[in-house]
Parts: sequence; structure tokens; C-alpha cells
Amino acid sequence: MTGGDTTRPPGTAILPYSRVVGQHALKMALELNFVAPSVGGVLITGAPGTAKSTVVRAFSLMAQGRLPVTLPINTTDDRVLGGWDVGDLLEGRPTLRPGLLETAAQDGLLYIDEVNLLNDHLVNIILDVASTGVLSVQREGIDTVRQVSFGLVGTMNPEEGGLRPQLLDRFGLMAIAVPLDAAEREAMLHAVLRFDEESSGPRGSDWMAEGHRQDRELRQRLLDAREARYEVEVPDRVLQLAVAVAGALRSVGHRGEVVMVQAARAWAALQGDSSLTAAHLRVVAPFALRHRKPESVQGGHAEWSADDDALLDDLLS
Repeated sequence: MTGGDTTRPPGTAILPYSRVVGQHALKMALELNFVAPSVGGVLITGAPGTAKSTVVRAFSLMAQGRLPVTLPINTTDDRVLGGWDVGDLLEGRPTLRPGLLETAAQDGLLYIDEVNLLNDHLVNIILDVASTGVLSVQREGIDTVRQVSFGLVGTMNPEEGGLRPQLLDRFGLMAIAVPLDAAEREAMLHAVLRFDEESSGPRGSDWMAEGHRQDRELRQRLLDAREARYEVEVPDRVLQLAVAVAGALRSVGHRGEVVMVQAARAWAALQGDSSLTAAHLRVVAPFALRHRKPESVQGGHAEWSADDDALLDDLLS
């Protein structure tokens, strides 16, 4: 785990996570994935300009103390997995250069912007390493196996195409970036203008300091919940409810109910609760099941309807 210094790195201007207005669903999904890494990553979908990248970068700085490792859209296998340093190799000094997955394991978070435009082969490799924690490289005279652990976040604009069902399912949680309402838009404008003024002038304002203080408090709360999550009791009755919910929503495969319970346990830990309940499941179920409904798996948009909410209310009330 990296240190908790959430001050901005030299030469960068990053809005404190606590000062980002709205997008509560995105924030909750990122926080649940941090508390319970076994959830397996977060896919964030939404139109351009809905602060997807802003939230991810601010979250990484708050939680990890640094910006995420970002995967370029035109990246190659050797850049992801690691390979020989070409310059050293030409000089007769074979030197292995770590790939982005190893770097992410050191820094804590791997961010894939426009993940739906990335080569399916690379996405599959990344998702496999993220879920198993094993990075095996066997290519071009390299034969290594390493244990790695990192958070994974992907963002995408659904209007530019979707992910194949096999890849969609590998992301533990899915969150939708939605347009802000009128009050949030006004608050966002105030925050952006204030941040622009503060970041262009001398550092050390009360407004920024308060944002960083809130970030440090949240990070400690997340770390405490991560430590406490396995102390949250999981009654058989709640497991039965999770199975019933997944069945009622026709969740494809079995990863949905597993992720739902893991995320619910993380949410319970964040609330300081000692036992998992139906109410915890109700909060996280849309994140875990939205992209596993048959409509999503068959290539449609991952919609969540009022009928879906009503079904959850009926089963989990």
C-alpha cells in the first residue's frame, strides 16, 4: 500500500476527490472496489464530458497518493506485459523492462480510458491478470511468473461501441456516469472556477486544504473498511437472497451473485455494520448485475429500469 499523501504531484493540477461534484454512483463503485479488491474492477460508461476521467484520477490521488497508471489506446503487448529494453539490447546488454501491469501493481491502479476501443486480446490479458493476480510472461526468450495486485478501472462511451460479453462480465462492477441536475451543475461551475483560480495562484488556500483534509479522512475510512470487511458476518439467509436476486434478474453466469455479496460486504464494512443484510445487497445489486442482464450480454445497452428497481424492492425489502 502506498502512502497517504494526497497533495497533488508536482506539475499537475488535480481537483481533490472530495471537491468533485455529483457522480455518486461512480464514486461508490470505485470505493467498493478499493475496499474489496476481489470485486475485480469497475467499468464506467457514459457520454463524453460527464467527468469519468476526472473522478478516476481524483480517486486514485486520494486513495493511492498518486495518479493511476494509464494504458494508451495504441499500446502493444510488450508495453503491457514487459519485454526487453531495445536500447540496451542493441548494445549487448539484455535488460528486462517492466510492463504497465507491473507498474500498476506498484502504483495501485490501472486506468484504461476508452476500453471498448482497445484490442480485445489485450483487454482479455489485463482482465485475466487483474482477476487471478498472476502475471505470466512467456515470449521472446522471457519466461517469468509474478504475483501482482492492482485496482482496475475502465471507462467508455457506449455510443462508440460496446465490449464483447465475455469481457463485459469480467469487470466486477459497472457504474453509469449521468448528466448533473441543475443544482449540481451550478455547484460544479463554482468548484471548477474556484479550482482554476486556486491552481493558477499560490498554493495553500483554505478551500484546497479542506478538500485534501476530507480526502485523507475518507482514505482512512476506506482502509479501515478494507481491514474490517472479513469481520462482517454473512448469514445464509442473505446468500439465499443474493441467489434469488440474480435469478430474478436473469443474471448470465454466476459471477454476478459472487460480486454482489463481496461488494455488499464492503458496503457493510464502510457503514460499520457487523452483519450483512438485505439492505446492503439492495445498495450494490445494480452495480453487480446491470451488465449481466441478458439484454447487456446480447450486445444491448446496460440499462437499469424502474421495473428492475421494483423487483429489488420486492425481494429485498
